[in-house]
Amino acid sequence: MRSASIALCALLVSGAVALSPATASSTSSAPSTSSTSSTSSAPSATRNAFALSSTAFADGGVIPKVHECTSGGGSDPGKRNESPPLTWSGAPASAKSYAIVMRDLDNSNLIHWVIYDIPASTTSLPQNVDHAYRPSAPAGARQVYYRGSASLYGYQGPCSPSTVNTYEFVVHALNESSLTRLNSTSSTRAAAREIAAATIGSARITGES
Repeated sequence: MRSASIALCALLVSGAVALSPATASSTSSAPSTSSTSSTSSAPSATRNAFALSSTAFADGGVIPKVHECTSGGGSDPGKRNESPPLTWSGAPASAKSYAIVMRDLDNSNLIHWVIYDIPASTTSLPQNVDHAYRPSAPAGARQVYYRGSASLYGYQGPCSPSTVNTYEFVVHALNESSLTRLNSTSSTRAAAREIAAATIGSARITGES
């Protein structure tokens, strides 16, 4: 009987050893499945990424003179204070409107332009958006009054004649179709706060001037 028990124990031990490599292989294969899934989804995520661009300048490139301010002195005819054309894609499907905020990153993040209530069906802005509270295009949009080197609604171009500054353009996808708490007297900072609070996604580019 004792010899039979010893034989049975030996059989059980050898069976456990034989099974262990299969168990380890199964465990190690699990991460590779996840990695494959992640890799295969990456191209789709890249294609659908929220992106902002301009035909006027590349991201990080030089902003053309036509987009520079006209209130910094001098009489250069190339400076026209025209807002640059902007195009975006891949925004969240739930976006109800868009807003764009432009800042001078080298001058205490000074806000140069705020345009909001851009319809959700819009994916671009033309060059030289009207300097008006309610510009003609895009229809329905509103702009904040700029108080600084100039006093006007809408875009105030780069004004750094003695230095090269970095200007940031950010398009925000919002969860509201209209920022009703803002009006024609709202400040750029108040508008930026309202936009930040309603943002569900954003994309940015920068330019040098």
